[in-house]
Amino acid sequence: MQHIIAFEGTRRIAEGSLAEVTVAAKRLLFDGTDKPVLLFDCDTGQQVDIDYRVEVELPEPEVRKVGRPKLGVVAREVTLLPRHWEWLSSQPGGASVALRKLVEEARKKSEGKDRMRKAKEATYRFVTSMAGNEPGYEEALRALFAADKERFTMYASAWPADVKEHAVKMAGPAFEGGE
Repeated sequence: MQHIIAFEGTRRIAEGSLAEVTVAAKRLLFDGTDKPVLLFDCDTGQQVDIDYRVEVELPEPEVRKVGRPKLGVVAREVTLLPRHWEWLSSQPGGASVALRKLVEEARKKSEGKDRMRKAKEATYRFVTSMAGNEPGYEEALRALFAADKERFTMYASAWPADVKEHAVKMAGPAFEGGE
């Protein structure tokens, strides 16, 4: 489920599911706020656009179906050299099993680095939207991409409280390591 946060100007007004946050944002907009109301995906830092004229529809609960579950297997084209295909086909279970094992191994190996990269990218998107005109913005981003938590927090301390708090929270995994 998507985790969303909403701001009225620089003040956090709601955090939670898309439906919950949309209701809070709609209420504020229809009460006549003169500040922009922005919603962000907490995982990606991307701004979420909502058509406030449409009623919020909650998703239907999933009904478990009888029979074999769908595994979500997707067929796509992979281009490899003949020696790669030869090696893959000689592996127990064939090429598909060998490729899945290789991908899982690579995912586990790079998990920390991927988490750091995603946190930096998400924080960058959020900070650019919400603190792009604030003092220390550029220095904070330099510190973020240098994985310098102390400097990032220092420069972010001059920002509005709710923006700073959310930016520091989002950036947390960017400073955890993973090398």
